[in-house]
Amino acid sequence: MKRSEWYKDMVVYQIWPRSFCDGNGDGIGDLWGVYSKLDYIKSLGVDAIWFSPLYPSPNFDFGYDVADYRAINPEYGNLDIFKKVLDGAHERGMRVIMDLVVNHTSAEHEWFKLSRDKNDPHHEYYFWRAPRRGRDGGRKLPNNWDSFFGGEAWEYDEQVGEYYLHVFAKEQPDLNHDNPQVRREIVDIMRYWLDMGVDGFREDAIVYISKTPGLPDQYPRRFAANGAKKFTEGPNLHDYLRYYRNSVHDYDCVIIGEADNVPVDRAAQYLENGEMDLMFSFDHMRADCVGTDFIHHKFNVKKLKRALSAWQNGLEGRGWNTLYLENHDHARVISRYGSEKYRVESGKALAAAYMLLKGTPFVYQGQEIGMTNLRLPRADMYPDVMTRGNVARATRMLPEKTVLRLTQDTARDNSRTPMQWTGGKNAGFTEGEPWFYVNENYHSVNVEAQEADPDSLLNFYRELIAFRKSEPVILRGSYTELLPQSPNFYVYCREYESRKILVIASLVAKETYFTCPEGFNLADGELIFKNHDLNVCVNNAFTARPYELRVYLFE
Repeated sequence: MKRSEWYKDMVVYQIWPRSFCDGNGDGIGDLWGVYSKLDYIKSLGVDAIWFSPLYPSPNFDFGYDVADYRAINPEYGNLDIFKKVLDGAHERGMRVIMDLVVNHTSAEHEWFKLSRDKNDPHHEYYFWRAPRRGRDGGRKLPNNWDSFFGGEAWEYDEQVGEYYLHVFAKEQPDLNHDNPQVRREIVDIMRYWLDMGVDGFREDAIVYISKTPGLPDQYPRRFAANGAKKFTEGPNLHDYLRYYRNSVHDYDCVIIGEADNVPVDRAAQYLENGEMDLMFSFDHMRADCVGTDFIHHKFNVKKLKRALSAWQNGLEGRGWNTLYLENHDHARVISRYGSEKYRVESGKALAAAYMLLKGTPFVYQGQEIGMTNLRLPRADMYPDVMTRGNVARATRMLPEKTVLRLTQDTARDNSRTPMQWTGGKNAGFTEGEPWFYVNENYHSVNVEAQEADPDSLLNFYRELIAFRKSEPVILRGSYTELLPQSPNFYVYCREYESRKILVIASLVAKETYFTCPEGFNLADGELIFKNHDLNVCVNNAFTARPYELRVYLFE
């Protein structure tokens, strides 16, 4: 089957199911809740739903530790309700994309349980290694690699007498993709869901599936995640990705890769080769941090612009961009790059700044209403495994108050609070006791209130999405960044045939004077998006109010 490129025209809504909507009253989001909200999701104008993992899981990493790839987590429902959601989405003209988590499994997966017998073929499904021995004969780790979640990347199993590799949590042992049988198993899983009607996959942590042969030490040592150079983009990665893509060539499906620490020039190769259709970069999500969200600094507008422009320009003619500002792995963007004081204004500025770029936009649940970070009084109240690892390491070096502030600002948990549907009990998320804390601002920040307000952030997202679909300059036009040295404004032009779009977004919480770049006369343009009233312009310039957005159309 010849694959179409429908993914280029779509807008995707991401659901982290545990916190989206509880349909059975047990305090945990589920597929019955999702089904009840399909009309709402469709009303946004989106074309697809991406589900974070729905599989059975012990939830050490909330679903990213899969215990069974062919079933639904009982907390979320079963295959019957999944098929109902799938059919309901398709009936409404929306596709469904599943998370495919195959760098690792759960330690509770049957494969891993069987692998603990050295004589079982499943022993080769994972990276089991005998201890090295020190000069004193003592047991040493197989190499000096670290886990992304803190500590060594090896866990010793007394029963087996060997270590197993885990580049994430110890409850997430890495699969050995060098084993052809593992690769065949993964293809079978992909085809199982595609045969059911699923429209594609987002491949989690996929650039780690090929390790350097022999699993050698990494020197010089890095402060954190030592070994990443040895297990990121290993020598067989292109072959394995090509195998997975070719094995489902007879389905018109989309393959999206998560590719942290992959620069745009190398990312383009995966897209040009057809190994994946889209790739998630993290570069633009580091405009307020170094390496990882927890090593935090003040938001830097120029850093954000450099990253976005690098990918817009770097993939031009070579691949297609993913556009996003939020997902389950990051704190809320208004609390990071915007302002909770100017929540609506900064939310609209950020929304237009990324959604009018060239690529496929993704909207994460709650982003469309401007949900913000949750500020709990103690760091131990945040349950995420990555957050807890960061807190444990930081506590050894930093004062308790500093660790708490960093946790409040950066924890992944911030994006995982229950969706705020109404101003009523538990934000309308559940009739029971919510599994996690509801943000206290739900009385004012919720879907119900914004539905009734034509000037709300929710309705602004709808207008943006509708405009994207109707305007060829957004879907096909060129991209040119303007005023790249400005520390306050993100300004760019999109151009296609005789039409131009000029996007002007102030990303600072102060009044700032703006002079229009050469080649544009604002008086000749139509102001099609804004987030302030009284949009005066004198001599092709204006004083921008905090987070002011103006988008002009020129014909």
